[in-house]
Amino acid sequence: KFAMVAPDVQIEDGKGTILISSEEGETEANNHRKLSDFGIRNGTRLQADDFLQDYTLLINVLHSEDLEKDVEFEVVGDTPERIGPKPSEPTSKNISNGSDDGAQPSTSTGN
Repeated sequence: KFAMVAPDVQIEDGKGTILISSEEGETEANNHRKLSDFGIRNGTRLQADDFLQDYTLLINVLHSEDLEKDVEFEVVGDTPERIGPKPSEPTSKNISNGSDDGAQPSTSTGN
């Protein structure tokens, strides 16, 4: 849903409990566990970091009984419009005479 490439997800519980790791195999045992197995309840906060995209999300878990049939979760709130590496700084103008006023260096021959 968030288009993360290699996320690390941890519970903001002061212990640094990691639910999902970008390191292969590190948290595979968690794949079949429920959030409640980790003590995640209504109001729990999760932090998801995708270092490859320099992208971090804080996720507030809210319990709801009002979801449509067969819907397990719903994302509510602002989601980024563009996901991916941050754009690089604009390149500076090529200035040949120390000024950006458009003046060109002199080409006179001195005759």
